[in-house]
Amino acid sequence: MPEISRFKGIIIRMNAQEHNPPHFHAKYNDQNATIYIANIQIKDGELSPVIWQLVREWGLLHQSELMLNWIRLVEEGKPPEPIEPLE
Repeated sequence: MPEISRFKGIIIRMNAQEHNPPHFHAKYNDQNATIYIANIQIKDGELSPVIWQLVREWGLLHQSELMLNWIRLVEEGKPPEPIEPLE
């Protein structure tokens, strides 16, 4: 699963073999969640409130880039572009 960003110990990935609706995966230590791109809400999994706040902030800042990466990776079969980490 290609990594598209990493910040504060959080790894953001997208899987080329995924299905709609568009989403991404966030991992922090043993915490994992799948997050919808359209509304930056958790689909599956769980993140602690502090980590979720960071992932949500990053997702809202980069929502359009996430969608473009979804199209590149899942629909066009191209590698995703890296997305700037949260500072």
